[in-house]
Amino acid sequence: MINIQSIVQASIDTKNRVLADQTLLDTVGSVAEAMTTAFKNGKKVLFCGNGGSAADAQHLAAEFSGRFYYDRPPLYSEALHVNSSYVTAVGNDYSYDVIYSRMIEAMGKEGDVLVGISTSGNSTNVVKALETANKLGMITVGMTGESGGKMKEVSTFLVNIPSKDTPRIQECHILLGHIMCEIVEANVFPK
Repeated sequence: MINIQSIVQASIDTKNRVLADQTLLDTVGSVAEAMTTAFKNGKKVLFCGNGGSAADAQHLAAEFSGRFYYDRPPLYSEALHVNSSYVTAVGNDYSYDVIYSRMIEAMGKEGDVLVGISTSGNSTNVVKALETANKLGMITVGMTGESGGKMKEVSTFLVNIPSKDTPRIQECHILLGHIMCEIVEANVFPK
């Protein structure tokens, strides 16, 4: 029998580990400042991930391009997987491993920010996107689980949740992503 209370407690415990990790919290603040600078300089913030992480990428991009807490002008932010014709064409003609890196080659510019989301930190297409973004002079953010995986070595900023449990990692990714959105919105459009 699945114990609902124990699952809720596991989520709370993971969030408490995040709360106690000052280095991680400082990194979240640094990412928000980098995003703020990018938006103030007319740059964009791009996101990529697979599965649930793709859903989180799309969710967070929408918080910037739409709104978060209050009405304000849109910010240029996009999740790289939303063009299904592109994703399936490149996946078929080349490889699923390069769907994001090819898009970064086409639209990434120096000073833009790329946020790659992968609970393992080892998703090949996300790693390749971060590598390509680094070559273009973009700021790269890896949102991962505890170890950071391969993304640890290719991310300007690593937001690695202190857990190995995929659902708990994803819950914290969206929590910290929302915090970044709140900070950026207040920085770019102060009330």
